[in-house]
Amino acid sequence: MKKITFNKLPYLFGFIIIIAVIMTSCDNYTYDPNAKVLSSCESCHTDYALLQEVYSPDTAAPAGGCGGEAPHYEPYDRVFMGGSGYEAYQKSGHYRIGCAGCHNGNDKAKDKTLAHSGEFIAHPSMEYQDKCGACHSAITENFTTSLHHGTGQKRKVTIRSGLAGPEEFDLLPAHQIEGYNANCATCHGTCGNCHVVRPPIGGGGLAKGHDFSQQPDMLTVCVTCHTSRGGHAYLGVASGTLPDVHLSKLGFTCTACHDGAELHGHGEPVDQRYAYTELPDCEDCHTDIATDNTYHSMHMGDFNCQVCHSQDYNNCGSCHIHGEGARIPSYMDFKIAKNPIPDIKTGFDLVLVRRTLGAPDNWKEYDVPEYANFDAFPTYNYTSPHNILKWTSRTEVEQGGSCSSNCHIRNESGVLVNKELYLFEEDLLDREKGATSFMTVDGALPGSWTK
Repeated sequence: MKKITFNKLPYLFGFIIIIAVIMTSCDNYTYDPNAKVLSSCESCHTDYALLQEVYSPDTAAPAGGCGGEAPHYEPYDRVFMGGSGYEAYQKSGHYRIGCAGCHNGNDKAKDKTLAHSGEFIAHPSMEYQDKCGACHSAITENFTTSLHHGTGQKRKVTIRSGLAGPEEFDLLPAHQIEGYNANCATCHGTCGNCHVVRPPIGGGGLAKGHDFSQQPDMLTVCVTCHTSRGGHAYLGVASGTLPDVHLSKLGFTCTACHDGAELHGHGEPVDQRYAYTELPDCEDCHTDIATDNTYHSMHMGDFNCQVCHSQDYNNCGSCHIHGEGARIPSYMDFKIAKNPIPDIKTGFDLVLVRRTLGAPDNWKEYDVPEYANFDAFPTYNYTSPHNILKWTSRTEVEQGGSCSSNCHIRNESGVLVNKELYLFEEDLLDREKGATSFMTVDGALPGSWTK
C-alpha cells in the first residue's frame, strides 16, 4: 500500500470538505440508484406516491375539438417522470439544461408552491422563441408563421370576422379568442406538443417520461390531431376502406414524406397549406409517370392524382364550436370539382374537394352570432386524401370495360350514372352557394354527359 505523503494531505483535506458540503445539502437533493444527483424537481416528479398527495385537481373540462373529447389522464400521471423515457432523458442534452433552465421556478425548493414560483411556466414551448430558440433559433424563427402554429386557422377566423388576417387575430373579441384557445388550439400548438408532451386533444401530459422525441410518433402525435381527415383515411378506419398503400406496403410514417422543413415552416407567411413550397409531391418518388400508361398520358394535366387513386374519405360540416359540434355529422364521400386554387396547384382542371366545418354561426357559443364576412372562403376545400390505392373504384373496371365507365357521367334510361362523384351547385346548402358555387362543375363538363 502506498503511503500518503505530506504534500498530498491538502488535497485529501479538500476532498473531505467537499464530501461534507454535499452531505449537508441532502435536504434539497436525493439520489437515483446510479448515484446521479437529482434536483428537488425530479425528487418530486419521480415520486409517484408524493405526486398523488400534492397534486391539484383539474379545474377545467378536458380539451375538445374536431377530434372529439380528449382521453383523461390524472394530473399526477401527466407530470410523472418515469420509465425508459425518463432514463433516456437523463442521458440527453436537454437534461443538462436543468429544470429551471426551461421551466423557471426554484429547483432547490422542496415545497411545491415555492418550487413553482419565480415566473414558473408549465409548458416552456409556449414561449418557444425564448426557451426553444436559445438553441434552435433557425427552427423557431421559421415556426412563427407555420401552419402547425395555427396561422392558417387564424387566417380564416380573422378574415371571416371582417379583419385583415392572422396578424390581427388579437383584435378579435376576447371571448372568441378564448374559444379558439379552448378548441382549435388543442391541436394547433407549439414545439412541446409534438416533441415532449401529448397534444391536449390526446390528453396532455408527458408522453415519454420527459424524453424529447426528435421524430414525433405517428399514432400518438400526428394521428391524434389529424384524426378525422388524416389518420382516418391513412389507417383505413372506415368500413369498406383499406389502409393507404404507402402504409400497408411500405410502412411509411408521416415523416417519410412530411419532413421537418415542411412541418416547422419556412418563415414566410402563406395563405394556406398548399402554398408551401416544401410540400411533398407524388412525382418526387413516382418519376416518369406522365407516360406510364394510357390513362396517365390522357389525364396527367387534367386531374390531381387522388381523383383516380383515392378511396371515399371523411367529411363533416356546419360546426357550433364547443356547442353541439358538427351539425352535418361525419360522412364518407368523394367529390370532384373545379380546381379552387389554380394559382397554387397549377395544371389541374378537376380535383378532389372536401366539405369543411365552416358555418356563419361557428362562434355562436362565444357571443359572435354570425361572421361579418362568411363568404370570404368557400365551404369546400381542395383536398388530397391520404388513402391512396393503385386499384380503386375508379381505376378497377370490369373485364373489357373502359376507365371512363367508372368516371364519366352517362345517361342510362334517365339515370345519370356517376353524377354523385361530382360537386354540383344543387349539392350545396343555400348558405354555401355564395362562396362555393364557383368551383361546382355546372357547365364545366361535356354537354353530352348530363343529357
